[in-house]
Amino acid sequence: MSDATGPARRAADPHPQCAEVLRRMEAWGEIDLDHTTVEQVRASELRRKEELGGTPVPVFEVREFEIPGGDGAIRAWAYRPHEAEAAGVLVWFHGGGWVSGSLEATDDEPRALARASGCVVLAAEYRLAPEHPFPAGLEDAFAAVRWAASNADALGAAPGRLAVGGGSAGGNLAASVALLARDRGGPRIDFQLLVFPATCRHLDVPSRRDYSDGYRTTTEALEWCWRNYLPDDRVSADASPLLADSLADLPPAFVLLAECDVLRDEGRCYAERMASAGVPVEVRTYPGMLHGFTCFGAVVDAASEALDEAGRALRAGLATTTPC
Repeated sequence: MSDATGPARRAADPHPQCAEVLRRMEAWGEIDLDHTTVEQVRASELRRKEELGGTPVPVFEVREFEIPGGDGAIRAWAYRPHEAEAAGVLVWFHGGGWVSGSLEATDDEPRALARASGCVVLAAEYRLAPEHPFPAGLEDAFAAVRWAASNADALGAAPGRLAVGGGSAGGNLAASVALLARDRGGPRIDFQLLVFPATCRHLDVPSRRDYSDGYRTTTEALEWCWRNYLPDDRVSADASPLLADSLADLPPAFVLLAECDVLRDEGRCYAERMASAGVPVEVRTYPGMLHGFTCFGAVVDAASEALDEAGRALRAGLATTTPC
């Protein structure tokens, strides 16, 4: 396992551009999770997109599909980078703590990833908590990957090269889907793109203490999301992939982390466990960055840099794959 920045410092100051993000968010008014509705949280995601999201990266085509989910159809947007056949398919799951987020609110990430990787990015929605707690979202995510594995031609991509990825809660779903695909005998997944993934509900690590408050995503907010997603607090490796008995035989992974993030260390722990199990893993920790910084392209220059780097890693990872 390699990490271009080495061990992250503890309790680092946010980058000045991230400090500006925090200042703007503070001006919106603090969200009191004890007295805030899920609808208000979801509306804040759209405001984030409108005020902090970068200029949309142009792609050749965006098509909407209705694809089979775990219990009925789900929406998906396919981002095709160019007219020629794409190098493969990345199935991408948005963040939002399993509670919020949508195709509209997270359009910036799949656009940038499609352009940088040369792959079709299929951004798939999934049922959200608390209306649909675990395992509903995971069932939808797995169904989306199964559909993508059989429909590369319809997506305009070369068959037999398939990746999964996501940010935050979406990174959790991507990691869990890779484990399910391994354990259920397919579909074959060739690469994982895990962006500040949530990998374990209960974990005593420094980043959860050092960045527990004042760095956008608080420990309190993290627990609120987990409570909505997994209300019975069960111990489940399907929900917390870090708890899996073995991480052997998983696809190679690129793990992108933010230094000033409560989730930083659990992403690192997951990468280290994969590497110890023989999985090729590259880790990139962006100094001074906040959780979710890849969606702050209007303010944070590193957002586009990080998505470009992740896209290049995806391109390189699938280039070494032998089509099945």
